[in-house]
Amino acid sequence: MTAVHVAIIYYSSTGTVHTLARAAVEGAEQAGARVRLRRVAETAPPDAVNARPEWARHLQDTADVVEAALDDLEWADAVLFGTPTRFGNPASQLRAFIDTTGPLWFQGRLADKVYSAFAASNTAHGGQESTILALGNTFHHWGGIIVPPGYTDPVQFRTGNPYGTSHVTADGPPGAAILEAARHQARRVVGTAAALKAGRAA
Repeated sequence: MTAVHVAIIYYSSTGTVHTLARAAVEGAEQAGARVRLRRVAETAPPDAVNARPEWARHLQDTADVVEAALDDLEWADAVLFGTPTRFGNPASQLRAFIDTTGPLWFQGRLADKVYSAFAASNTAHGGQESTILALGNTFHHWGGIIVPPGYTDPVQFRTGNPYGTSHVTADGPPGAAILEAARHQARRVVGTAAALKAGRAA
């Protein structure tokens, strides 16, 4: 059987979500998937970006990451979305990309895929869970199969978010446990997508 295709589509302003996305790539590849890492377009005005040196620097440092396109969603058997939280919701940059998916949705080409999400916020109660759940609203409309990490691995009891991997940026860069949680989430997504793909082929 062909390998599971996984698209990891994210937005990151200063690098935290990018780091989580890279860990998710590792987990998906460990599980045998073919992976596309994609960043969504930056839509903030240059003045806003340049007002924060770390934001401008990260945008420059990740210029070689391919920008997400609708083809990545169509190609994928499973998609993980990553985003910082903005007032308890996904970043507008990620929403702007999602809002272009209407033609695929209308043709039913986003249905029956596996979806999952991860997030970061500046504070411990900054809306990580609500951000992930808000993305779930979209997955429901698409007819997707939502696969959270749950408490399916010991690392989840150390990181504490069954909805999706999340990190508090005020604590510094993601540590070993958070990165392993992202890998575990991706492996779980691949395993579920592989089982679905095999069942359909049978």
